[in-house]
Amino acid sequence: MVPQLMCLVSSVDDLALLPALAMAGVDAFQVRDKRLERDGLIALTNHVMNLVPAAKVIVNDRIDVAVITGADGVHVGASDMPVAEVRSMVSRAQGRGFLSDRFLIGATCRTAADVRAAGDLGASYVGVGPVFATTSKDGLPDPLGVEGLAAAVVPGGVPVLGIGGITPRNAVEVVAGGAHGVAVIGGIWNEPDPVAAARELVAAVRAR
Repeated sequence: MVPQLMCLVSSVDDLALLPALAMAGVDAFQVRDKRLERDGLIALTNHVMNLVPAAKVIVNDRIDVAVITGADGVHVGASDMPVAEVRSMVSRAQGRGFLSDRFLIGATCRTAADVRAAGDLGASYVGVGPVFATTSKDGLPDPLGVEGLAAAVVPGGVPVLGIGGITPRNAVEVVAGGAHGVAVIGGIWNEPDPVAAARELVAAVRAR
């Protein structure tokens, strides 16, 4: 099942809050930390998995780390490994019993054509964005806005998670635009009360 509220986490975040965030309704955590080498990412992923056993844990970019840790999925960006190659690697790992048949593959997209292609190649869900302006990552293209997000949603197609600048104040708009859910960084970690923010986001994505 594709999560509706995914929180991206790194080694600099307050990981002690993860159990409370999961209790508030965050149903997936994506481990993303470009500063760490493989061993550090493995340790971080295992730590997150131990903290939130009932939530899904997705690894950003590193399929090798996802396989080693037995994570629930991997997310690849537009400039990372192609979805078809990831699907091939996942299928081989599943055949050897290293990964669950419910393993999720996420991909980053911006247009309906991208979303269709990712679904055809085996993506379980896609992240579409940035929806709004964000400072969480350098070098991003211009924001799509809710209209651009809505234009990228393919009826009956692979589920879309809106990402980029999403907060408790605007998440309802994103879901109303056709998104299955949202993925956030600052929308939780930059809020005065991250757990309260998570509750507001959960209410927003479940209000569809």
